[in-house]
Amino acid sequence: MSPSEIRHVDLVVSSIERSLPFYRELLGPLGFHRVSEVEGERGETIYYLSGPSWAVGLREPPQPPSREHDRYELGLHHLCFTAPSRATVAERAEWLRAHGAEIESGPEEYTYVPGYYAVFFYDPDGIKLEIAHVPGQAA
Repeated sequence: MSPSEIRHVDLVVSSIERSLPFYRELLGPLGFHRVSEVEGERGETIYYLSGPSWAVGLREPPQPPSREHDRYELGLHHLCFTAPSRATVAERAEWLRAHGAEIESGPEEYTYVPGYYAVFFYDPDGIKLEIAHVPGQAA
């Protein structure tokens, strides 16, 4: 891992019981296989799903959320995961549809860079996620 790579991103979710299975099944085909537990600064359990070079942490808030996630307020707008192929992006989109996830757009090619193929969707709490394949970039 080079010094400029991301090590982990923590997301606050309303229900570990709902979100942990969603993320495990969603990210397994992308190489996120190991789950570990760490105690957070407030005594909460953080569940880390470790991938090839970084991890996603899931934790519950100390109190039930007072509102839905709004990606246009301060904080995370969306999080993108790299897929090894266009076929993986398409397969994950099918998985999302089969599990009733809301898909915003795709899978399709976008004009960000040549060959950028992605699907944009929402997790169970409305956090926007993306799975993308870009030719020539390692997964």
